Amino acid sequence: MKLHNRHLVKDILTYLALVVIILIVDLPFLQMLSVSFKTRQEALGTTKFFPNQLNLGSIKTVWLRTDFSRNIFNSIIVALSTTICCIVIAIIAGYALSRFRGKVFSGYAILLLLLQLFPSILLLIPLFVIFTSLNLVDTLFACILAYTTGNLAFSIWMVKGFMDSIPFDLEEAGMIDGCTQFKAFTKIIVPISMPGISTVGIFTFINSWGEYTLASILLRSDKNITLTLGLQKFVLQFTTDWPSLMTASSIATIPTILFLVFAQKYLIRGMSAGAVKG
Repeated sequence: MKLHNRHLVKDILTYLALVVIILIVDLPFLQMLSVSFKTRQEALGTTKFFPNQLNLGSIKTVWLRTDFSRNIFNSIIVALSTTICCIVIAIIAGYALSRFRGKVFSGYAILLLLLQLFPSILLLIPLFVIFTSLNLVDTLFACILAYTTGNLAFSIWMVKGFMDSIPFDLEEAGMIDGCTQFKAFTKIIVPISMPGISTVGIFTFINSWGEYTLASILLRSDKNITLTLGLQKFVLQFTTDWPSLMTASSIATIPTILFLVFAQKYLIRGMSAGAVKG
């Protein structure tokens, strides 16, 4: 009985410690939510964590009087399109690097590693020149193309690591049972690699959702800008509308949080399974 009570006390203290750590880590986000429900005067004139009373004026301002909802829709289009493109290409390229041998595939794998080491900031001017010559500046397609190429190296290596851990005997067994190599790839390899593919999708979506630098160079008009650029509307020349800015930032953060909540089991499974050989 004493041992049981000791374990119970230990569990309670552990959970209390975890709650305290979570509150400390999430303090900036909680502060952001708190300011979003304050008036402008209260946000600038008080240091209280909680608002005196809930003010929904900022939500109405952001959602009804600005184009921020359109900016979020643009970000959804860009992030989802980039994620789908990266997943499709990474599956095909990762399988090729995992299963085929030769100078071409070895050279391509080395090239991917070199691309990982190359500073992306150096690509800004060349990308702008290329997209200008192709008349793609100020289009969502330019962002989708740039984000896809920027995330491909990581995505391909991640999927390759998963497919390396899948024994080739499974494919051979499928082909003995009458499958072609392509059918064995689609029916056996891809389903087994789903944790890794999900991990690629999560990372790609998050990177595309919050990207700012490339978007600020490639997008110009209000109808095409993404949410990271849309947040600038609330930073005025001589002052900042803090409640509206915090409200917009909270709205922009919610989809990512929901996405991670539903996908975290695939992320954890993917991060652990890809490191173990089958």
